[in-house]
Amino acid sequence: MTHYVAADMRSSYIARRITPVENFPQPGIRFRDITPALQDARALRNSIDLFAERYENVGITQIVAIEARGFIFSAALADRLGVGLTLIRKPGKLPREVFSTSYMLEYGDDVLELHKDGLKVRDKVIIMDDMLATGGTMSAAVELVRKTPAQIYEAAFVCELLYLNGRKALDSIGVNSFAICSFDA
Repeated sequence: MTHYVAADMRSSYIARRITPVENFPQPGIRFRDITPALQDARALRNSIDLFAERYENVGITQIVAIEARGFIFSAALADRLGVGLTLIRKPGKLPREVFSTSYMLEYGDDVLELHKDGLKVRDKVIIMDDMLATGGTMSAAVELVRKTPAQIYEAAFVCELLYLNGRKALDSIGVNSFAICSFDA
């Protein structure tokens, strides 16, 4: 059974399009697939609209996007807000000098990188990804951004898996998620 907690009808519409997939990317993992929400024009538009409504008047200068699904929403939102886009990528993907950090996933460990010269002292940023699960990926991204002079406004997600309590890992910054999903067995 799937439960949804949504701020409004748009959030609920988006949440209903996020699909659980068993045993992906490895046995025992229940993956949440956002691609149905991307394929649905109304869900995608609702996602960008909800983000834009929240961030249009708070002085954001850059959106920091986490590879790879975070890029999708971040690019559209950056265009809508008329701000820049800074990428956090996997190792070896950024061509200039980088900050790096390793972190734990539900199913292993990984590394993220950010260009050292990508964010400036005047930058006020949101860090965006598609889904908040355990908070490990976003915590690593926050660590990277804190190595720069930029100010973090908050972390933003399309969907949050409440039962994994990822907000706890991010208690030092604000968290915005509008499609709250809880998938029960």
